[in-house]
Amino acid sequence: MLFKDLGKIFSSDEFLNYYLVGFGNTLALTFAAALIGLVLGFTVALVKIAAEHNKWMKIPAFICNIYTTIFRGTPVALQLFLWCFVIFAIPGFKSYAAILAFGINSGAYISENIRAGISSIDKGQLEAGRAIGLSWTVTMVRVILPQAVKNIIPAIGNEIIALLKETAIISIVGATPGTLTFDLNAAANTVTFQTSYVAAYLVAAVMYLVIVYIFVIALKLIEKRLRKSEKR
Repeated sequence: MLFKDLGKIFSSDEFLNYYLVGFGNTLALTFAAALIGLVLGFTVALVKIAAEHNKWMKIPAFICNIYTTIFRGTPVALQLFLWCFVIFAIPGFKSYAAILAFGINSGAYISENIRAGISSIDKGQLEAGRAIGLSWTVTMVRVILPQAVKNIIPAIGNEIIALLKETAIISIVGATPGTLTFDLNAAANTVTFQTSYVAAYLVAAVMYLVIVYIFVIALKLIEKRLRKSEKR
């Protein structure tokens, strides 16, 4: 029965199109949310670190701490509901609200990864930069960040992989064909109307696995390149 349903899926252009559309939407949703998360996370991390050296950054850092506490301490599914049905309950805006929900949630985690990566660099590096007349900003950009990036990239890569898998819950706010909410999970759910649940979701699971495995390989290649440059 399972193989019969799998054969039915792979022999149907309609079913395969559902999966291909869902596959593309999943990637688009992940990359858009990851971009927001990276920009937001990098900004928040620098604000927190700057507050350790500049008293005027204490209040922005306090706000950033509230942000990371809230978005790391509450379920992403709950955040998704609030963004889609409360904060941006606008017709046709659900896809954008979902991107913001995943991006802002991811930014809270990425900010801590970046902050931890920067903090892992010996403070003497910063002091040395300041001692030779470099400003805090220049020292951070030219001295600290180039060293910290080797610690930051693997952690961010893992966060993006986690984000990709988290996007599977987007269907709980309603999968709308023609929008980014129609992801792989929604595609599988659509196919179940004419095949078995096992076959439909098995195909989706394999496609998720392929995406994640590609990300993992890319991440390992980046880590390998960073280790080579470190030895030089």
